[in-house]
Amino acid sequence: MKKLITIIIILAIVFIVMLINRTSTINAQDNVTITDINKIEEYIQKIYTWKEVTGEALPKFDNINNANDLWIWEVVKKNLEEYELTKDQIQNKAKEIFGQDFTKELVEETTQSFEYNADTQKYYPTQTDFDNEEDSFLLNTITKTQDGYTVEIIEYLEDYSKVTQGTDIVIIKNLNQEEIGQAKSQNDEQNIQDIIKRNIEKFTQKTIYLKQNGENLYVQKIE
Repeated sequence: MKKLITIIIILAIVFIVMLINRTSTINAQDNVTITDINKIEEYIQKIYTWKEVTGEALPKFDNINNANDLWIWEVVKKNLEEYELTKDQIQNKAKEIFGQDFTKELVEETTQSFEYNADTQKYYPTQTDFDNEEDSFLLNTITKTQDGYTVEIIEYLEDYSKVTQGTDIVIIKNLNQEEIGQAKSQNDEQNIQDIIKRNIEKFTQKTIYLKQNGENLYVQKIE
């Protein structure tokens, strides 16, 4: 029993240290909690796509209804759990992600994200082909606003081409494909964050405006 308690205490300490290391890299207001940070990061992960598919993993726009169509439906496709879908199911998922202010309609003749089968009258997600680079972001600053949050992120690429050659080396690049540093592995999170923070001026930074509605977050604008 004593050993079990000791193990539980050690695991708790490790978890707390991980949270401290992770949140210490974020410049947040005092009233922004760890729960807020986790919620914000989870939402941005939902809407963060792939440059090889949409051109930009997170494009700029002044209103969600003016955002790039391909990016919007790729975000929806990324968050779907079913393979065979009606138009209503797709539209409902879009509302769930982007909020009730979202008014765009899926157009079967132009969408690259779904194939429409007239026989079944259902939509099927198209295949996504990935490269060796993972599109990633790091939370930089978080400011709580009257109705949500203003979040600045740093965008970067994790290049796994050396991993496919039999090493554990991950190359950290900016969006211009310039190598900024190398990490020993994908799990070397602290080193990756240090590389980015030391070279912040070499990376793309974007500001995301999030609106909070109850427990939900919705993207309003990206600059």
